[in-house]
Amino acid sequence: MLEAIIVDDEIKALQSLSWELTNFSNEIKVSASFTDPFEALEFLEKNTPDCLFLDIEMPTMDGFQFIQKLTNKNFPVVITTAYNQYAIKALKNEAIDYLLKPIDTDDLKETIVKIKKFNAKNFTSERLERILLNFNANTLHKKITFNTDGKLLFLESDEILYAESDGNYSTIYLADGQKILLTKKLKEVNDLLPDDSFFRIHNSYIINLHKIKEFLKTDGYVILSSNHKIPVSRQKKSDFLDMI
Repeated sequence: MLEAIIVDDEIKALQSLSWELTNFSNEIKVSASFTDPFEALEFLEKNTPDCLFLDIEMPTMDGFQFIQKLTNKNFPVVITTAYNQYAIKALKNEAIDYLLKPIDTDDLKETIVKIKKFNAKNFTSERLERILLNFNANTLHKKITFNTDGKLLFLESDEILYAESDGNYSTIYLADGQKILLTKKLKEVNDLLPDDSFFRIHNSYIINLHKIKEFLKTDGYVILSSNHKIPVSRQKKSDFLDMI
């Protein structure tokens, strides 16, 4: 059963929608309702409903401001209002649907179908992600996991040549010539890489120790199997020599 939250400053409108949802279908129930949007935001910080029905015209905070303040957006939002001029703006503000008061039963039926599709899709992707991460946690087949561009990448250590810092970003260079841009600092990347195979040789570089072809002691550089030339910092040189 879908658990719905309603936010509407008008108590009569809130009660009316609650009655509609409760009596319309045995697939949805109202688990909480709020006339104060600030109380609703506090509730949603700790709770994730299956859907949120949100009024637009509220005196202390309108519905669009409410959506912007939401830190947890892992549920569909349905805008409810008596004014149809908000339709386009509502959909641009991440609402999955728009219901005009008084709410028509057929419109509500279509909205519930959209809510179920949204939740089914998200449940599938989240469940699959958990399965993949749990599988990868097994040391028998553990790979290095990177989260980027809305997807999980699972790489073997041997696929990675080195990582390079670019401020708050990092680039992973792969043996097949590919580059992966991560929204992580190099320190965060370093925490993801196994210590027995990777070493932060410079403030801006982490290298795969198994990919070293040469070490130019006088110049302070290593040459990787891909012929990339990576500097060794003076501070790291002693530790690096210990590693190899």
